[in-house]
Amino acid sequence: MAKQIVIKLISGKEDQERLSGALSVASSAIATGVDVSLWLTSEASWFALPGRVDELSLAHSPDLGELFQLIVDNGRVTLCTQCAARRGITEDEVIDGIEIRGSASFVEEIMSEGAQALVY
Repeated sequence: MAKQIVIKLISGKEDQERLSGALSVASSAIATGVDVSLWLTSEASWFALPGRVDELSLAHSPDLGELFQLIVDNGRVTLCTQCAARRGITEDEVIDGIEIRGSASFVEEIMSEGAQALVY
């Protein structure tokens, strides 16, 4: 079994099923003791701002805001540096516990021993 899972989320509010899938996999991994890293890129970058995930809901899915907060509290959530800059998102605006880091950090994580990478 993977010791770490790195999930890259590229979809925004336009594709809540992908968001739900990524958050469900991440929270399930946390529940089983796997180290979880969730990367917010492209349109998913907006989820780094307070309240953005809370605005969404998907039928037959757990509360997306609660799942997201569980991951922030128990895993690592990172916002892509370039994606943040393109959207004018700054470090002082993001949810506490979310870091802004670049692609070199992403590559380092996915290449680490025991890591499994997924893209949603």
